[in-house]
Amino acid sequence: MKETKIAAGHLLSVLTILIWGTTFISTKVLLRAFSPVEILVFRFLLGTIALCIACPHRLKVTDRKQEKYFIGAGICGVTLYFLLENIALTYTLASNVGIIISVAPFFTALFAHWFLDGEPLQAPFFIGFFAAIAGICLITFNGSTVLKLNPTGDLLAVLAAVVWALYSVLTRKISQFHYPTIQTTRRVFFYGLLFMIPALFFLDFHPEWEQLLQPVHTLNLLYLGLGASALCFVTWNVAVKVLGAVKTSVYIYLVPVVTVVTSALVLKEPVTWMALIGMGLTLAGLFLSEYRGKGAKKHAGR
Repeated sequence: MKETKIAAGHLLSVLTILIWGTTFISTKVLLRAFSPVEILVFRFLLGTIALCIACPHRLKVTDRKQEKYFIGAGICGVTLYFLLENIALTYTLASNVGIIISVAPFFTALFAHWFLDGEPLQAPFFIGFFAAIAGICLITFNGSTVLKLNPTGDLLAVLAAVVWALYSVLTRKISQFHYPTIQTTRRVFFYGLLFMIPALFFLDFHPEWEQLLQPVHTLNLLYLGLGASALCFVTWNVAVKVLGAVKTSVYIYLVPVVTVVTSALVLKEPVTWMALIGMGLTLAGLFLSEYRGKGAKKHAGR
């Protein structure tokens, strides 16, 4: 029974990453008509509405002290992460952001070690981390791009990785309250949108509403809102609940791999030998990070 539950957690992690790794196509299409912050607001509004329909019952928090975890998760996982990532892209190269964001599992491991019980730091995780990052660098640069440091944008990308790690740890804490995952995710979305409102006065939020009615925009927003937001945040949170924050976070390494494969299949972009080697290194890093020795397995069998 426990093995089945763990297998389901890994499967949900892979499903989530498969969808998140393909969102760049929808985002590319929508950026022709909307600004990044407009896309962000629309997708999470749709996600919140979908979760309300899926589970209309109000979440009754038994301890008001728990509310701070929902607020923190909303600020970190929705407001700050996506705003920092989008703003970082305006200052630095997308390749820089892609690599920097991929270090989120490293920060997750540190925060989980400090703030969570039962998630100790282990050597295979760090070996896998460096292997995966090396692979991601090969995938991203693909032999044709030179790394160009842009301090402002790169720092914002690092902060985005940090706040996603905090979100993962907060999600793990929330899962220990034993509330239904759909309701907890909806509450996180609510706080994420609430704290996003002040940013709308400073960022480019002037949507052309008639653009929403165009089928290509409607379908892509539905994919981001219902799939990448409502469905994926629920499946990710369930995976964190089952596997823990650290073991779930390493699946982030797969995002560039999924992106390369999707680009080849959908956009007909060529896949080079360097990209293939990078994909192999990234997958090896994932498996190494997930590996636990006999001693660790005994410790984990609580």
